[in-house]
Amino acid sequence: MRKKQDALDYHSSGRKGKIEVIPSKPCLTQRDLSLAYSPGVAEPCLEIEKNPEDAYKYTAKGNLVAVVSNGTAVLGLGNIGALAGKPVMEGKGVLFKRFADIDVFDIEVNSENPDEVIKVCQLLEPTFGGINLEDIKAPECFYIEEKLKETMNIPVFHDDQHGTAIISAAGLTNALMLVGKKIEEIRLVVNGAGASAIACANLAISLGLRKENLIMCDTKGVIYRGRAEGMNKYKERFAVDTPLRTLEEAVEGADVLYGLSSKGAFTPEMVRKMAANPIIFAMANPDPEITPEEAHAVRGDVLIATGRSDYPNQVNNVLGFPFIFRGALDVRATTINEEMKKAAVSALAELAREECPDSVCRAYGNVKFSFGRDYIIPKPFDPRALLRVAPAVAKAAMESGVARQPIEDMEKYVEHLESLQGKAKETLRMIINKAKCDPKRIVFPEGDNEKILKAAQILIEEGIGKPILIGNQEKIRATMAELGLELNGDVAIVDPANFERSEEYAEELFRLRQRKGLTLSEARRIMTRKSRTHFGCMMVHMGDADTLLSGIDTHYPETIRPALEVIGKQQGLSSVHGLYMMVFNKGIFLMADTTVCIEPTPEELAETAVLAADKARMLDLEPTVAMLSFSNFGSVSHPQTLKVKRAVEIVKEREPNLIIDGEMQSDTAVVTEILQKSFSFASLKEAANVLIFPDLNSGNICYKLLHHLGGAEAIGPILMGMKKPVHVLQRGDDVSDIVNMAAIAVVDAQNS
Repeated sequence: MRKKQDALDYHSSGRKGKIEVIPSKPCLTQRDLSLAYSPGVAEPCLEIEKNPEDAYKYTAKGNLVAVVSNGTAVLGLGNIGALAGKPVMEGKGVLFKRFADIDVFDIEVNSENPDEVIKVCQLLEPTFGGINLEDIKAPECFYIEEKLKETMNIPVFHDDQHGTAIISAAGLTNALMLVGKKIEEIRLVVNGAGASAIACANLAISLGLRKENLIMCDTKGVIYRGRAEGMNKYKERFAVDTPLRTLEEAVEGADVLYGLSSKGAFTPEMVRKMAANPIIFAMANPDPEITPEEAHAVRGDVLIATGRSDYPNQVNNVLGFPFIFRGALDVRATTINEEMKKAAVSALAELAREECPDSVCRAYGNVKFSFGRDYIIPKPFDPRALLRVAPAVAKAAMESGVARQPIEDMEKYVEHLESLQGKAKETLRMIINKAKCDPKRIVFPEGDNEKILKAAQILIEEGIGKPILIGNQEKIRATMAELGLELNGDVAIVDPANFERSEEYAEELFRLRQRKGLTLSEARRIMTRKSRTHFGCMMVHMGDADTLLSGIDTHYPETIRPALEVIGKQQGLSSVHGLYMMVFNKGIFLMADTTVCIEPTPEELAETAVLAADKARMLDLEPTVAMLSFSNFGSVSHPQTLKVKRAVEIVKEREPNLIIDGEMQSDTAVVTEILQKSFSFASLKEAANVLIFPDLNSGNICYKLLHHLGGAEAIGPILMGMKKPVHVLQRGDDVSDIVNMAAIAVVDAQNS
């Protein structure tokens, strides 16, 4: 696999890098310009001059964090320099934005002099609401953070230290609860003496661990009192009087073993020597000090966590820093103190003990998570983490006296945090993970298309589906080689010209179409040479594939027609129908019919609504349906509005429990305030998420304008009403569009 090239392409395609600056105020007219800059901008400047706290009112300072690094300890890459570390710092900015809606500027300081790094941060204090120090080597990182916390009046947080410490402490809290031990009584051995190791040790002591019960080791062995080699003042704080000199000696009888070192540092023999119900946090990345398989092979009572996402109990910093900064910024904290860190520990530990909602389980492939030895730390994509950690941190800041703007109503604050969580991307990830639970066979008639091949690689790597590529095997293999793809035996390639069931397929097509003018010889030609889309549809029809995805190289009707001729619509339906999933930052709307029914009857409109509601449920959206028109509930009497009104009546007769209403104008359908203020009698009490258009003209025009001018991501078309799932790609779809549609096709096949 071209992992290296994939990563390079990801960062270089389109707009370079991973972040951009987007204005939050309009700047379209001369008036806007005069307010944004000169002369209007002078007014907030003068207000801030009189009262510096007004910077939080008139600028982005209160939601802006600097990710500062000098590149001396980048991930597992070491001292690669400030410029080479920039992609990592941009990535940190993406995580801040994705998980807590915090804006970030990444600041790469080209100096290994800690005093220069300190000076840069101090000079930047007017710009930022907080400083996240990142990838700075020890021991300089300790000195830099200490000095900045002493001299600056905004939160400073070195995530390499405290992020790992907070997440591991939350896990340790729960692990000790499960094994029936108290932190005041345990013996803890820490292997590693860098930034994260020292922070983990300090936080454990802050939570109640007795200092004399902690032994720290580095590459020279145990850090003991009187040792001279490889010492510094930060290690010296953990020097103890002990005859022990090696890690092997230190772990004997230990209750807890922290690893912040390197792959393979812990041996099975060490695990064997530990106390009953040993707790191991093997946090080296990407490879832990010992794997769970290796530890469990030695003894069955071990409880283990790692930094890996493919093992239970992942220690992942993303559970901490976005939410800690969110809480600190929202109360304008002057620092992130020990009380705030301990509050984050408690909030995360408590969250893992709560019942895990189905939405989180679905996001991880329908795995059931319940508090126990394999679930002591919440999952990184658990949306509740923001709602638990940020308020806990904010409250601790207020109670410890470092909050300059206390939150008066915590319930309203939590509601505000909920509004920051864009549900759209969560839904897309849920669909992908649902597909992973039971991957289906997806046939691609355009199997030699480069985008299809790249998408096939992702589908295989992610376990979303099992691609079947139709086309000439030699040509497909040659294209794969040119692209550097190594799908090998993971992908099926089917050439209709020499497929063993081609004659059977031709005879079946002849049976289906013999009374519609098709001869057997023509059916043979279609199956072997003329139409790969017909062939792919026949694979689905005959059970050799579960779903079909086509259209990247063809016109829309060229996919629909073969599907109708071979697979056909569901019995009892008047037509098939088309739907688009429109993904906005803050939500998802399903829009139908946008692609098939030109001038639907009331009965066909009702069909569209019922099928669209079913599709919403398949996507784990609870449908609320609005039947759109240019009239609001009888305000205009016209054949077009009466048609929509009649369709609503039909749906209510068929599905009385479905929340649906109309006819209504589009703004009424999507603006809750209009519904509640002017149409309180409506069945809809809040904005609809399924919008049914009165004809193809309006539906097709609307979704394309929203996609190209409104910034919505359009996923589709999703066909509804076929006997077996067939979905259509659009010319111009990129690889990610194909992957998203494939996931929807797989989920559709799972439900068929």
